[in-house]
Order: sequence, then structure tokens, then C-alpha cells
Amino acid sequence: MKQRLPIFAAALWWGSLSAIGFLVVPLLFVNLPTPALAGGMAAKLFTAQTWVSVGCGLLLLLVLRPKEPDVQAPRSSDAMVFIVGGLLLALLAEFGVAPRIVARENLKLWHAVGSAMYLLQWLSAGAALWRLSREARSS
Repeated sequence: MKQRLPIFAAALWWGSLSAIGFLVVPLLFVNLPTPALAGGMAAKLFTAQTWVSVGCGLLLLLVLRPKEPDVQAPRSSDAMVFIVGGLLLALLAEFGVAPRIVARENLKLWHAVGSAMYLLQWLSAGAALWRLSREARSS
């Protein structure tokens, strides 16, 4: 069970980013009557996604931390950079970029920055999932 928990957490993280960012939010803009209404709902979904990302990332960091000082498991060192990077991207997007988008401050720029950060977070979560599942297969 404990060996599968990191893969489950990484899959939840990557899958939720995929579903929200590439399916649900685009559907909001297609199906809701106004872009403002869709944007408000998208902001709430992205905030919820941030907390899913933080929860999955922290769980991964806790489960993958070395048990012995100065000893690090191979999967931990491979995936740790992507986990920490993805967590930082999620928090920076939520607390640095999202308030500027909500305030409609230079909207085009901040929306592009936020989208790029979301894509990088998605890639980080995917890389972590890939490395953790590769390591589990070889164990």
C-alpha cells in the first residue's frame, strides 16, 4: 500500500490538473452565457485545484522523504525536483498571478503568465508521475 501511495497521489495531481485545465475550464467558456461568468467560475476551480496540488505535493514529499539521514531513495531524488517545482508553481500562480488576473491588471500579460505556469505545473506533475511509476515497475 505504501509503495502505491506516491503513484496514486501523483496520478491524482496530474489527472486533476488535466481535467480542470484542459476540459472543464474550456467547457465553461463555451457553455456559460458570458465570459465574465465563466472567468469567475474558472477562478474558483483553479483555486480548488491549487489546494489539490498542495495536498498531493505535500503527501508526496512526506512519503518520499528519506527515512535515514544522508540516505535518499532513487525515486525520491528523481521525482523530488518536479514535485517541489510543481508545488512552487501552484502557489506562485495562486498568490502571485491570480490576484492580478482577478483585479484585471494587465489581463493579457498575467493570463499568459498564469497559463504558462499552469502548463509547467502540469508537466512537473506528469514528470513526477512518470518517474515514480517507472521506479515502481523496476522494483
